[in-house]
Amino acid sequence: MTTTLDRAAQRAVVLRPARLSLTPKTALAGRLDGAWWPYSRDLEAELPALAAALDETWGRVTRVSVNPSRWPVVPRTVAVAGHVLHVGWFTEQDPDKLILLSYTVGRWDLLVIPPETEPAAAARLMAAAAIPGSVLAAGVLMANETVIGRGIRDARRREATWEGEGGACMSPFGEPMGRSALPLPGNGWR
Repeated sequence: MTTTLDRAAQRAVVLRPARLSLTPKTALAGRLDGAWWPYSRDLEAELPALAAALDETWGRVTRVSVNPSRWPVVPRTVAVAGHVLHVGWFTEQDPDKLILLSYTVGRWDLLVIPPETEPAAAARLMAAAAIPGSVLAAGVLMANETVIGRGIRDARRREATWEGEGGACMSPFGEPMGRSALPLPGNGWR
């Protein structure tokens, strides 16, 4: 006996709400129209929720373009409620950007925040990408966040070191001075 399985039926896709931040409608045109923070790197699972969220505000999205370096599989089409979304890929496209096309409204460029991004960093990126008139490209925002994130991690490391030492002050020569930070005789200050 032969059984034919429908791939869509086989795949139990749970539509979680799209994590999306859009630039408010203003006269200021920027390089990005917002940001999208998918839950995974599975375009077939993630695009239906994104398209559903955008269909309400922007109109029907018909095409999507991505850089394949960030997506392990780039399907040619994705079934979305009531229509098919055509997916294309270009290696020349910014890897941190998703381009959406609609016959009725036009083109939108969204920053794609990696799914593994920490919530605080994702919130900063979503806010930065939605600033009207911003001239920062997707790659620049991601590079800036890398620097900011590194600074935050370094600050946390320094704080942990401080706490691990019991809050002990250090001399200018890197030697513990005890609990007093005051330049008193006998604790290394002269």
